[in-house]
Amino acid sequence: MPLHLKRVLAFNVSRNPQRPPSHLLAFSPCILPIRKVSTLPPRATHLSRLQPAHISQLRALLPSSNSVLSTFDNSASSDDLQPYNRDWMAKYEGRSQVVLKPRNTEEVSKVIRWCGENGIGVVPQGGNTGLVGGSTPIHDELILSLSSLNKIRSFDPMSGVLTAESGVILEQADSYLSKQAEGFIFPLDLGAKGSCQIGGNVATNAGGLRLLRYGSLRGSVLGLEVVLPDGTIWNGLSGLLKDNTGYDLKQLFIGSEGSIGIVTAVSILCPRRPKSNNVALFSLPSYEACLKVFAETKSHLGEILSAFEMFDKTAYEAVKRHGGVKKVFEEGKEGGFYCLVETGGSNAEHDSEKLSNLFESLISSSLILDGVLAQDSTQSASLWRIRELCPESLSKAGKAYKYDLSVPVEKMYCLVEHMRQRMRDVGMLKDDGTGKVKSVAGFGHMGDGNLHLNVVATEFSEEVQSAIEPFVYELVAENNGSISAEHGLGAMKAPYISYSQSPTSIELMRQIKQLIDPKGIMNPYKFIT
Repeated sequence: MPLHLKRVLAFNVSRNPQRPPSHLLAFSPCILPIRKVSTLPPRATHLSRLQPAHISQLRALLPSSNSVLSTFDNSASSDDLQPYNRDWMAKYEGRSQVVLKPRNTEEVSKVIRWCGENGIGVVPQGGNTGLVGGSTPIHDELILSLSSLNKIRSFDPMSGVLTAESGVILEQADSYLSKQAEGFIFPLDLGAKGSCQIGGNVATNAGGLRLLRYGSLRGSVLGLEVVLPDGTIWNGLSGLLKDNTGYDLKQLFIGSEGSIGIVTAVSILCPRRPKSNNVALFSLPSYEACLKVFAETKSHLGEILSAFEMFDKTAYEAVKRHGGVKKVFEEGKEGGFYCLVETGGSNAEHDSEKLSNLFESLISSSLILDGVLAQDSTQSASLWRIRELCPESLSKAGKAYKYDLSVPVEKMYCLVEHMRQRMRDVGMLKDDGTGKVKSVAGFGHMGDGNLHLNVVATEFSEEVQSAIEPFVYELVAENNGSISAEHGLGAMKAPYISYSQSPTSIELMRQIKQLIDPKGIMNPYKFIT
């Protein structure tokens, strides 16, 4: 093995032998002004307003203390409700005066039935870690927090099926699985895993860092328990790997963002935890080199490849400047792009040898400028930390407009280059740094063609937003992509769904929404408008 593979990484390493709690990295406080978004719809006339008189009725439904928080009866202040009303990036903020925290599915059912009878709009909320305004109210809708539905109901080590309530935090579910006999792993991993909840993950069909290895949640989720808009509880929980009796109804609710029902429990297939993990970080001169390295990596590593992440120089520089991370590579070895590779297998020696052989092949063919191979779990965590710090660091660099896009992998970085040129053409990105846009950066899951495009501005403004949208969505459509790869539509992208879906598809979605939620109370103003 080459000597420089064994060197101690020249940057701060975590004391924790595992990857650091990612929610502390990607979701640490970053105070931003509320972004005014002109596309947010006016208040719907068919929805009633919550009144002080409603509070006693809601308390009768949820008798437990702290289950009803409201400014109407001074059980909570406006400051108390702000974390529920405002998304974590401070981009969207509603004016709800009522937050409910049911403890079980039956209480959720009672609340939803009451909302339907009274024409009250309701916003289901998990960890509130979304990026498109999907889990916060637009106006004064009732907020239904699922955080108290946090029990793991069962786990079958024979089949690997976990049944958990929607409020279980992703990191806690993964930790629980790791402690089972022989160790299991949750098939989803996100930067927000210390805060996000399983119900929200399913409702948005979250993708994340393990999709390359384990596929999407649509393939892993075996069953759901859902409260429908009339309060009916649909028990579709199942531990069966095969069930071909009729329509696969759970797929309607996966990715539906709470628009036709509230997920209260999930049955999900969890694979065994790999016995060995290896992580490498490569420095590359171009995106073309990234594509070639990706192909070589798949060829060399085969079934043990579990992640292939990419970030550009702009994102890396932001991490070094705002994330407290020292540079990894020597002068002259820092490229325009970086790729993080993770393997997961059953034979540590075999897996390490395959990764080392890959490195030697890439160096000899001059596809990479340099690379580092983590020698222990602490160094692995430190390498992952660089990638996981990308979203937070770009937010700290300015006011970041964030876009989660999906295109064929060979076209991923074209979106960044076109957006960068667009900002120059409109005079917002200037070489002397005096423009309204500071930088345009790209990072993401190269293994599945998922790009996180960030336009970092000096301030949030209608002028900058108008220069980005709908240009970015037109660009995606021209490249046969999707305007939302894993974050959902929420309030941000609902008006632009036609860039990714045909009129026929949109009409079918509207018919489904009308059929299941005829009163239009479920997460209004989002998803399908």
